[in-house]
Amino acid sequence: MSAAQPRPQPNGPPPVIDCQVHAYERDRPERPWAASLVGPPEATGDQMVAAMDAVGVDGALLVSPFRMYRYDASYALEVQAQHPTRFGLIKPFNPIAPDIEAQLEAWAALPGTVGARLLLTDGFGEAASTAHSGAHRLLASAAEHGLPVNVLCWHKLAELGALAAKHPNTRIVIDHLGLPQPFHPPPPRQPFADLDDVLALAALDNVAIKVSGACTLSRQPFPFDDLWEPLARIFDAYGFERCMWGTDWTRAVELVTYQEAVHAFSITDRLADSERHALMGGSLTRIYGWAPGAAT
Repeated sequence: MSAAQPRPQPNGPPPVIDCQVHAYERDRPERPWAASLVGPPEATGDQMVAAMDAVGVDGALLVSPFRMYRYDASYALEVQAQHPTRFGLIKPFNPIAPDIEAQLEAWAALPGTVGARLLLTDGFGEAASTAHSGAHRLLASAAEHGLPVNVLCWHKLAELGALAAKHPNTRIVIDHLGLPQPFHPPPPRQPFADLDDVLALAALDNVAIKVSGACTLSRQPFPFDDLWEPLARIFDAYGFERCMWGTDWTRAVELVTYQEAVHAFSITDRLADSERHALMGGSLTRIYGWAPGAAT
């Protein structure tokens, strides 16, 4: 697993890092979409970098979008090759693949790769079953290669807890607060209905959480004041050292602008500077062993 060195920050704060963004090209025969995704017709690596530059985001974890590309991360690899100092890479894996260990080993050896992804939510059939040996093989192999496993697990929080408890040496990262998040307005009526189940997972030391896409759960306009009470409970349970801010751009495009998703955390007075620095990059650097900087 490669790890770039942080950009020098002799007189300023540490790098700001978005824990989840997506990039994709237009649907074309050479790389067809498997299905459509909410968002613009394209969100290229160049466009993502421009959006980040406009609001002071130094780097991001680029997650290959399953909806479009399934388990093929070839476009994400192209983007990382073009912008090696800006993106760390995560891709989804099919845990029931017979060669899952070999796939993890090959992925970990590529430049810029920092993590794997497991999709446990309903709709993925046998691949989403923690009873299948594949999920356990994926987690064991990820631990061997030092890859944190990002898990989309809404409505499957108890199953994730049991899985994480059996693999204490594997770093597990809960995607998107562990809560269902909308693709279109309006936000859900009770967006934090499963919060107690999310908080219970904090008892497992190997579990961290992405505070990604949070703004899409707000029922108020920017600066989304109704988010801070439930988020404070998450920060208290996990500690800022296990919490990572992110936008889930471009999935969130119909509910929030990229600038709003950044500024809701970067300029709020609800966070002390030390908390903000941990949440918006410091914890991610430690958990993934990656920061924007010189290509390796």
